[in-house]
Amino acid sequence: MTGSANLRNHYIKVTKIILWVYIILCFVIAGLNNGYKSRASADVVQIISWVWHFYENYVKTAFILICGFLTIKIAGGSAKMRKKNLIGFFASALCVHIIAPIVTKNSELYLFAMPLPWSTTPLQLMYPESSIYLTRHPLWGTFGITCALIFYVIMTAIVLIGTLLFGRRWQCSTLCLFNGFAAEVFDFAIPLAGKKKKVTKSGKKIFAVIKWAIFALSAFLSLWWVLFLSGIPVFDISKAAGKIELVKYLFFELFVSMFFWIFFIGRGYCYYCPLGTFLGFISKLSGQRIKTNNTKCVSCLRCNNTCPMSIKIMEKAQKGEDVADLLCVGCGHCIDACPSKTLSYSTRFLDKIKNAKKTYPDPAKSLEKVEK
Repeated sequence: MTGSANLRNHYIKVTKIILWVYIILCFVIAGLNNGYKSRASADVVQIISWVWHFYENYVKTAFILICGFLTIKIAGGSAKMRKKNLIGFFASALCVHIIAPIVTKNSELYLFAMPLPWSTTPLQLMYPESSIYLTRHPLWGTFGITCALIFYVIMTAIVLIGTLLFGRRWQCSTLCLFNGFAAEVFDFAIPLAGKKKKVTKSGKKIFAVIKWAIFALSAFLSLWWVLFLSGIPVFDISKAAGKIELVKYLFFELFVSMFFWIFFIGRGYCYYCPLGTFLGFISKLSGQRIKTNNTKCVSCLRCNNTCPMSIKIMEKAQKGEDVADLLCVGCGHCIDACPSKTLSYSTRFLDKIKNAKKTYPDPAKSLEKVEK
């Protein structure tokens, strides 16, 4: 085994260790924060809250930066799309987990970084009798709550407008600090137990059932809160809705995601993420697709093998047809893996930029060509 291969394996081992630490800390601290804290004294509650916020913001960001750097080293120089993903996650983590909390003096802004229908937490915060309002108002005050809601509106606009322009890649492979970041940052460490697995046809069918069930529940909760806060007469389920949201988050999102990281794949949650499902429809409006006719497909299967969403890319590439699958998260792994460079990621907006560059080339580059 060469020295570079040894170094690569060493980086993978370090990444695996960090992911294990991240998961174990999450289970322990989340258990204290969502379980024991309700029975603890005021002093202990304050300590647990501080530890949880420090873990969610500073520890998580440190792990993203460290493992992202290791992943770039492991992937090598040809992984251009992956590098762009990681740079996006670096910026997203620093803004959401470090800079914004320091500026606003609010360590829980990450709760407001994902648009509907992922979570109704921002809507619950607008209801003075909800548990989240009653627990946060004494700490943040009206001004703090207003800042959190403004942050949420800004993040929602960034995600939705960005997706319309750049497709689902914008959120799912550049900004997402729930599961998207882990799938990219810890890609070479996942799964922690066993070998990488592909989702089979039957597995995709099971995921599809779960996806639409979770999406229906999330959409119902979102719609109910909108109607309720608008003063439209609906049955009052505000207390139950908060509990349902917590169970959905802890079990179907947080713990199940980590189960996938340990035994299965990094993008397991992405198959049924309610926000991802919603953005999949918006990506259709953006014209998101993988172009397959830049050169010629050599039928090597690398695109199929590297796709974390188990999309049959090669079958389309052999015919020169675009890949426009609702499951595509735009990670670009297939593009990096393609030896003939026949694949590329695009949207209508990106096409316009590309065409504009052809019509109005960079004067500096044109001058270089003339001088040569």
